[in-house]
Amino acid sequence: MSRIGKKPLAIPSGVKIDVKDRVISVSGPKGNLNFSHPEGVSVAIDGAELRVERASDVREHRAFHGLTRALVSNMIVGVTQGYTQKMEVYGTGYGCTVSGNSLDLTVGYSHQVKLPIPQGIKVTVDVAQAKGDETPARLTIEGIDKQLVGQFARNVKDARKPEPYKGKGVRYEGEQIRRKAGKAFAGAGG
Repeated sequence: MSRIGKKPLAIPSGVKIDVKDRVISVSGPKGNLNFSHPEGVSVAIDGAELRVERASDVREHRAFHGLTRALVSNMIVGVTQGYTQKMEVYGTGYGCTVSGNSLDLTVGYSHQVKLPIPQGIKVTVDVAQAKGDETPARLTIEGIDKQLVGQFARNVKDARKPEPYKGKGVRYEGEQIRRKAGKAFAGAGG
């Protein structure tokens, strides 16, 4: 059996879970999430616990067993605590602002990169403009859907990945960038 799939999930107080056919609905203080689990997996609620069972030991069912349990667990955490991703924008003149329903990044191109903010995601800018390379612009991405928060954070990072020579670009908070040495002075040619 899947070690993750066979562990029962405790349902915290304030969280309501409904299972109809193959649709799992989780609602809590922060919002509602829905998930349609795959064939070959069943979900049952026993009091304050949720159990995920699989129909057979077919490889596909074994894979979906752990996946379904992990996704439902992420949904429970999302509606109770939510997910947060902090990011930093390094570089002279680099910065970010939120205007309306889009995140505007100034990351060294001739134009601003405008990323539409998906429904259910909240973006706040802590420090808008970088002042030299010492103080990066900072932004926070929040939401209840772990996949949506992670995907939008990756889209922001893809706008300008950190380069290895000066470290300029967008990165996750605390991310270490492998730096390369620049070209060394060759000296007098002989």
